[in-house]
Amino acid sequence: MSEGYDAIVVGAGIAGLVTALELVEGGKKILILDRDKKENLGGLAKESFGGMFFVDSPVQRKGKIRDNPELAYSDWLQFAEFGEQDHWPRQWAKTYIERSIPDIYEVITKRGIDFFPVVNWVERGLYIPGNSVPRFHLVWGTGYELANVHIRQLQPFIDGGQVTIGFGACVQEVLTSGGYISGVAGEYEAEGKAFEFGADTVILAAGGINGSDDAVRQHWQSDWGAAPPAVILNGSHKYADGTLHAAATAVGGSVTHLDKMWNYAAGVHHPRPRKPRHGLSLVPSKTALWLDAEGKRFGPEPLVSGFDTWDLVRRICQQDHKYSWAVLNRKIALKELAISGAEFNPAVRDKKKIAFLKTILFGNKALLQDMTTNCIDFVTAGSVEQLVEKMNALENPMPVREENIQKAIRDYDAQLDRPRAQRNDDQLRRIQHLRQYRGDKVRTVKEQKILDPEAMPLIAIRQFVISRKSLGGIQTDLQSRVLDEKGEVISGLYAVGEAAGFGGGGMHGKRALEGTFLGGCVLTARYAVKSVLEGE
Repeated sequence: MSEGYDAIVVGAGIAGLVTALELVEGGKKILILDRDKKENLGGLAKESFGGMFFVDSPVQRKGKIRDNPELAYSDWLQFAEFGEQDHWPRQWAKTYIERSIPDIYEVITKRGIDFFPVVNWVERGLYIPGNSVPRFHLVWGTGYELANVHIRQLQPFIDGGQVTIGFGACVQEVLTSGGYISGVAGEYEAEGKAFEFGADTVILAAGGINGSDDAVRQHWQSDWGAAPPAVILNGSHKYADGTLHAAATAVGGSVTHLDKMWNYAAGVHHPRPRKPRHGLSLVPSKTALWLDAEGKRFGPEPLVSGFDTWDLVRRICQQDHKYSWAVLNRKIALKELAISGAEFNPAVRDKKKIAFLKTILFGNKALLQDMTTNCIDFVTAGSVEQLVEKMNALENPMPVREENIQKAIRDYDAQLDRPRAQRNDDQLRRIQHLRQYRGDKVRTVKEQKILDPEAMPLIAIRQFVISRKSLGGIQTDLQSRVLDEKGEVISGLYAVGEAAGFGGGGMHGKRALEGTFLGGCVLTARYAVKSVLEGE
């Protein structure tokens, strides 16, 4: 590869792609170094569901959702629980909320991105208020489309030689000369060949730490318990291992809040794994009974998704055996079973409206068939006795007790035999609340018993904690410039996206309002580019 680059972008996920595209559009010659293969250009974003958090968007207004930055910032602060020293995370949170429309939404829609017309309402909050209104905008085409739009628009610059991409390149070191940033060094892993490239601007965009089991365990959040689960599935990128965090630290960069992570409570093994511990994050069924390792229903307050993902993980990890079960039936699964990501939402990914509407009206039969046939964590049976036998055949550390599941199902179904005014079950109350919003109504069954002869067979799903996103990272100012331990700028070094904790080394604090990850990648990348171009 030739020298003479104006900037080196390390990582070709959505943060790296946005950075490179806007830099080259600004007249810069760019080198992108990515650790993965060419066919995986786009990183984890390309595999994502494609949800993006916006405040007072045109889609919200069309849906008569009243939102404003003051309300969103209040929601964010309550969920984040920032500490007194979290100056830059607060500044990034405020900036994201105030600038999400002009600096993210309007920019990517001009590039050709469109959104599903119904805004999803997630992370509503449980004990602590979360999203007061729906804000999760789904990219029509998922994250696959978001990444590909940027790849397509970058391609002419690649063909013209203004952008060079080096694949299979593990950057291990940020180089300095005379106290200034001078480039990067590392190794082409497949060949074991060392490389070194020079540039006085380096942008780190290589993700977080959640792809490394060792790193996740090392930085496990104490609020979730002293010991992490024995099994933690990987829903992050396999190369998100903190290598670049160490490189930033070596040149004086400050890395903060690595114990803040966005993990999920309902992970299952991928039926066709492409990496170690490869997991899928279920969108947990609202109507399924969430049971502990022995088959007891979580209580006294049942677990129901959609309110506080962080707390679901905490509740799971309070057990001695930190995994769980969901018990439901075929009718519930057809309506409610969903998996986050582009791969298992092909109708949305491929923008096939009729196919998507069929899954809404008739259920996602193909997904259910695939998972019950090929995923080791799904078992089906015609009776509770047979179901428990199959659950225990998976040889878990804690056997499921049939009497626990019988009681959980019996008590829940008995509530549905009562007149509605006499029901006293918090899961049913929350389902009723969820179904008041049209985005949840079409995805949630109405008053469905578990032991319904017309809804069989029964299904049990073994669920593990799955590691997803790093909420902490390399500390940056509002120009995405890396800061040292004294808060001083390291000139020429930038961090964007998840590498920067999506801004400032942790702009989400303890919890995320969801959809802020892709948006944070775009925002931090664009602010880095603006700083580079204005610094000429």
